[in-house]
Amino acid sequence: MNVNEMYSEIPGLITIQTCPECNNTHIISDYATGNLVCATCGLVLSDNYVLDEQPEWRAFSKEEYNKKSRVGDPLSPLKIDYGLGTTIDKRNQDGYGNLLTPRCAHRINRLRWLHDRNHRSVTRNLSKALAELKRLSSQLGLPMSVRNEAAIIYRKALRKRLIRGRSIDGMVAASLYLVSRSHGLPRTLREIASTSRLDKKEIARCYRVLCNELNLKLPPTDATSMVPRLANDLGLSSSVQCRAIEILKEAERLKLSIGKNPMSLAAAALYISAIEFGERRTQQEVAEVAQTTEVTLRNRYKEIKRELRL
Repeated sequence: MNVNEMYSEIPGLITIQTCPECNNTHIISDYATGNLVCATCGLVLSDNYVLDEQPEWRAFSKEEYNKKSRVGDPLSPLKIDYGLGTTIDKRNQDGYGNLLTPRCAHRINRLRWLHDRNHRSVTRNLSKALAELKRLSSQLGLPMSVRNEAAIIYRKALRKRLIRGRSIDGMVAASLYLVSRSHGLPRTLREIASTSRLDKKEIARCYRVLCNELNLKLPPTDATSMVPRLANDLGLSSSVQCRAIEILKEAERLKLSIGKNPMSLAAAALYISAIEFGERRTQQEVAEVAQTTEVTLRNRYKEIKRELRL
């Protein structure tokens, strides 16, 4: 156990890196006694430094754990206030369950009305943007990590006032496109535009604004990262995928991918690989899955086959 990592955030605490007797770095935390003990020679290195952060109660099932737990949900950028906000309850009762007096109830109603009215424009903006982000990411099948990071990027753009004069839906779609590329889960602009309320050109414009204003630099989309998804949609085997990736790497070495659409290159490589392994798919099937035209697919297929001499 790395003691420095455990206690680096506690101010004024002297951390121990190695045992002074045997110079061993394997330190064990004894929560029962609150001591740090060397695993080799057994020397007690400190007294009462170990803090047991586990609950004082025990639970033997998930239902019992949830019932006894006294903490809330973790912080989440997908919530407007990160999950820390409070609201005035609509029940006119005090902490003991007694009804409020008419005068006190009138004052609470007034405070509740002021609380609901004083939502800033930023809060209203986030409310709409996060709802759209959840909808888009759900339809695109993106994981929770991508959703959280996209929400963080949108919040940064909101703080820099990049949303003014631009569509909220466009900035949300651009944030998802940007994060999905950085996580190696590429979604094309055409795919995102098909689930969004905007066209491809508007989303691309918002994407360029995010990259320029937030100083984000992303590498070009790799065609090999699109092979598994296309192969899964076409029902191709893993051997076909591996061969397609080899073809794409060879094409990249010969600089055939410069200026070409990565999705059409991946589709052409899969088409060639499927023919080699006897899992042939028609050009129409491959083009529909890759969201490209049959003419483009044939052109990429002929270029790869000619240059790689397949």
